[in-house]
Amino acid sequence: MTPVPGKRGFDLMIACAALACAWPLVLAMGFLVRREDGGSAVFCQQRVGRSGHLFTIFKLRTMGNGSGRAITVGADPRITRIGALLRRTKLDELPQLYNIIRGDMSLVGLRPEVPAYVERYDAKQRALLLRRPGLTDPASIRYRSESDLLAMAKDPEALYLTRIMPDKLRVAQGFARGETLSWDWRILWRTVRSGVA
Repeated sequence: MTPVPGKRGFDLMIACAALACAWPLVLAMGFLVRREDGGSAVFCQQRVGRSGHLFTIFKLRTMGNGSGRAITVGADPRITRIGALLRRTKLDELPQLYNIIRGDMSLVGLRPEVPAYVERYDAKQRALLLRRPGLTDPASIRYRSESDLLAMAKDPEALYLTRIMPDKLRVAQGFARGETLSWDWRILWRTVRSGVA
């Protein structure tokens, strides 16, 4: 997969401008997260990035303490009250602008997965790891209500691994073959309009 000319500069320009505008909101939401249960405002998790290298992804924390599946299903009891609002509005994803500035991620690209799920990729799917993962992509828009869809399944993780994740990868492969900065602009605009990030 050939790189998109100018993509890194495009990412930096947009991410820096967005973070400059959004940081007061991130601080305010972080304060509300901490006030609810006294825990950390930021959730950190290892994800697989470009060339298969691990990086730490940052989000505003939406769940209380406790272990569970890697995917979130419907009205997961681990989700806090403020967390439900953050998830519904996708504001929990704003700290990933910092991941983009650091070079871990891009604005548009396949959403980064946890290592256990990436291990299931076949050779063609692994080719997607030649590019930085993204904050949003066409599959993110398609699966805007993914957690609600998973909530209707008897085995949510099996549904994710056998149907949803392969479809996301298929969509990402098609997009990557014809990606341009013009297409990135369109995906970002569609993301803002649909409330996905």
